[in-house]
Amino acid sequence: MPPFQAGFWIVAPAVGVLAGLVYGLLFNVELLVSATRGAFIGAPILLYERSLLLRGWRDLIRRAATPLFAVATFATYVAMIVVGNAGAGTVLHHGFGYMPNARAAMMISETGFVYALGFSAVAAFVFRVRDLIGPRVFANLLIGRYHRPISEERIFLFLDVTGSTRFAEEHGDLMAQRYLGAIFGALARPVHRSRGSIDDYVGDMALVSWTMERGTRDAACLRCVFDIARTIAAESDRWVAQFGQVPGFRAALHCGSVVTAEIGLERHKIAYFGDTLNTTSRLEAVAKELDVPILVSGDLLDRLGPLPDDIVAEDLGLRRVRGRNEPLRIAAIRHDSIPGASPAPRSAPDRPAPRARQHGA
Repeated sequence: MPPFQAGFWIVAPAVGVLAGLVYGLLFNVELLVSATRGAFIGAPILLYERSLLLRGWRDLIRRAATPLFAVATFATYVAMIVVGNAGAGTVLHHGFGYMPNARAAMMISETGFVYALGFSAVAAFVFRVRDLIGPRVFANLLIGRYHRPISEERIFLFLDVTGSTRFAEEHGDLMAQRYLGAIFGALARPVHRSRGSIDDYVGDMALVSWTMERGTRDAACLRCVFDIARTIAAESDRWVAQFGQVPGFRAALHCGSVVTAEIGLERHKIAYFGDTLNTTSRLEAVAKELDVPILVSGDLLDRLGPLPDDIVAEDLGLRRVRGRNEPLRIAAIRHDSIPGASPAPRSAPDRPAPRARQHGA
């Protein structure tokens, strides 16, 4: 488990205790009682929202429309409140001698239930907004990090779904949208595990980025691509049953300096500006031309340093890329235990690589 996830198993109970203490101070309840109930009720809810508890159920309802999501989340929270309160009551009765009997210890007052439900509703709303606009965007908009444009170095991944044009021609646009939606949904957990950010979707392409520190740590940006390949391959039977084929993709990775800024008034977004994005987009076109599933620039390889033993880079030499004065060194990447991200059959041409002067998160 990544350290930031392991740490949340400590943070979640601490936040629950804090919420319980606030309740105790507001409603004159003994603080040990309110803190214990807060920990047992608040921690499961926060762990659930971080996909560390009941992950399969949460992933299922997250794909639902917002009204259905709200109802399912409300029911889940009520169940967690009831179970958490029962657990807290058991500890308070048997461990600290509170309440005359176990039944009384497990009861929750109307005020306590409403408070817990209100806390849960606020949490559900915040996390739903976070899901809709993306965790990184949500956090950065809250703290105003990019209210003034800043220059920073980032790693970018252009992940292009292969064969999507032919799929749309054979099955129609509605089915193609479902197909792409399912694929983009499958990206979420691998990107999260690598501590990256899905910043945009353009047609059948997803734009993922990392800070240099996060993306270069143990080649996390490269491992993310192979993690995506494993995730899709592990459910190949489901893909075939639902869509008639297993998705394939091409990936191009590059790094460099960009200007990151918060733009818009009625609809805020975080956007990137700079030639680094243009170069990444054109590398994806080169990957298509060379029929290479995963292509990485030499600039990024230099920043990654020695690659882990299970990741192999095949030097493809220098390549002139439109928009750059100097040729760009490129390499094909493969994993010892993964044959590669095989492109889907491409009897029909895919869309041309988009211009990427600006991309928003």
